[in-house]
Amino acid sequence: MTYFVTTNPASLTRRWITRTQPQADTHPLPVDIRDDGENFTLTAFVPGLKAEDLNIQIIDDSLAIEGKFGNQQGDYLLNELPAGSFRRALRLPAPLDADKAEAALENGILTLRIPRAETARPRSVTIVSK
Repeated sequence: MTYFVTTNPASLTRRWITRTQPQADTHPLPVDIRDDGENFTLTAFVPGLKAEDLNIQIIDDSLAIEGKFGNQQGDYLLNELPAGSFRRALRLPAPLDADKAEAALENGILTLRIPRAETARPRSVTIVSK
């Protein structure tokens, strides 16, 4: 006699989702990054935060953004808004000039413009024919 044992795919999915979700007090920070050759421009949604709620650090080619969303109190039927702390660390493909970085926070959107370091910018070399 042969027995075939199968598992319920829904239970496997639930276990996988539970295992891969971040810790309860941390949330991922989704970002968009553009490269125009001279600058990197990062855009992130940080609803409800003020400039003093964010910490941005730039070292060489690495960028870290930290912050904390306010904790929501009470009972909810559905609670999807972020609460707790977040941290996002990124490594960009070229060294950055932290002294010339500019950040703006408007309507819950963080825009960070970081120029490439002078040593990382492409240079043109003129050819002299003899």
